[in-house]
Amino acid sequence: MDFGVLSLVPPVLALIMVMITRKVLLSLGVGIIVGVLMVNQQEELFLNAAITDIVSIVSGIFYVDGGVNTWEFYIILFLFALGIIAAFMTMSGGSQAFGEWAGRHVKSRVGAQIASGLLGILIFIDDYFNSLTVGNVSRPITDRYRVSRAKLAYNVDSTAAPICVISPISSWGAYIITIIGGILVTHGVTQYGALQAFLIIAPMNFYAVFAILLVFAVAWFKLDFGSMRTHEQRAIDTGSVLDETKGPVPGESGAVKAIKTGHVRDLLIPILTLVIMTVVFMVTTGIQGTEGSASLLATFENTDVAAALLYGGAVSLVVTFVLAGIQRFSIKEFAIGTWAGIQSMLPAVYILLFAWTIIEIIGELGTGEYLAGLVDGNIPLGLLPAILFIIGGFMAFSTGTSWGTFGIMLPIAGDIAAATDISLMLPVMAAVLAGAIFGDHCSPISDTTILSSTGAGSHHIDHVMTQLPYALIAGGISIVTFLILGFSGSLLLSLVAGLILFTAVIWLMKEWIVPLQVKES
Repeated sequence: MDFGVLSLVPPVLALIMVMITRKVLLSLGVGIIVGVLMVNQQEELFLNAAITDIVSIVSGIFYVDGGVNTWEFYIILFLFALGIIAAFMTMSGGSQAFGEWAGRHVKSRVGAQIASGLLGILIFIDDYFNSLTVGNVSRPITDRYRVSRAKLAYNVDSTAAPICVISPISSWGAYIITIIGGILVTHGVTQYGALQAFLIIAPMNFYAVFAILLVFAVAWFKLDFGSMRTHEQRAIDTGSVLDETKGPVPGESGAVKAIKTGHVRDLLIPILTLVIMTVVFMVTTGIQGTEGSASLLATFENTDVAAALLYGGAVSLVVTFVLAGIQRFSIKEFAIGTWAGIQSMLPAVYILLFAWTIIEIIGELGTGEYLAGLVDGNIPLGLLPAILFIIGGFMAFSTGTSWGTFGIMLPIAGDIAAATDISLMLPVMAAVLAGAIFGDHCSPISDTTILSSTGAGSHHIDHVMTQLPYALIAGGISIVTFLILGFSGSLLLSLVAGLILFTAVIWLMKEWIVPLQVKES
């Protein structure tokens, strides 16, 4: 059945309910129920069919095609491992010691925010890995300087996917280069290869560029407004970096108490082990999955990110346990830390399960296909990049998946360019990539948005609502820049114009927004 515009009902309904009720699971649950009833409405026993459909989707998260689903299930196991590691880093005093050490080197709230942003850029291998690692490492620093967890989640999310999507040496880069290569071959484009095309496209990904720049501008000029200002003001005034009235958040547990003899190594060794071993396993699984010569690009193209995260997390967990043993943790303390770590990640796991379920239902409704079908050749060519940016953004926003948007929209963008003006091939593909990241940042059902909340230890709804205005600012600047690119065909002109517009917007925000005052410690 072709649902057409009605396929937008479940995701839009879920979003509206999130904004009204501020209850993520309730809102996603309503979207799931409405969506599954729509899918199965023509069945004779449609209620039974709807229940069966949901059971099938949920079970498929763990078990599919006669075996374990090694993507979603491994991500869940990795989250639990990370929660346990974080709990033991707290119990060992490592987090507290790192915060004290960082406090002697990072001298201000601005410095703490910039440090988290720079760390987000440095870890460009994978967005999941980025979101969870940067958030956990940065918490002691940002907490010390009373930076709200919502601000930390924004810094993490707005550097993770944007840096991964423009880095050729990443899981994202490999995936995108593979798609681009197929499109170029299909349309007989031979003047550049897939990797060269990706490198040309990277600076055209205006949303990624402006989203990253905005993170540092917001930190440096103290551009806090809307609900972000509320969270930052509370953190400055009371020292409470999150809204405690909303209950526990992923990665946090009040059941664990820090010992006073902890060392920085009790935090750094598990984190460094996690980073190094995850990269090692990404390379290992990539080589194993590559047929023929295992070049660097081929390795990252075929890497198993979920498995690498799980294996790296497992090694880091063992190292964490060894460090706890050196500190003479009792069996009871091991049990308390392990259970507290698992409990701390349950909210994130619940949200992910609901998000993955509604994404499957949205796929059955054909939401992505409907949005893609809105693009045709009956529009001025200069508008194509901007229009594809908007449609790509709305598709990622509605479906919660930027990678799914890439898979659907990039071939369509290539077809449109080939049928109209082949010189627009790279600009329209850049617009799709940028739009997908934009929509991903605005979507409460995006897994990267969820994991950024988790890594930063922020309530998910707080992260969604505080990041949205900043994403819209970067998105608005990107639309104008894509219009200039579409009509001029000049990357240099459009990028310079976009940077001028970005500077003007920042200046206006500086004039409009009164910086929050804080006495630096």
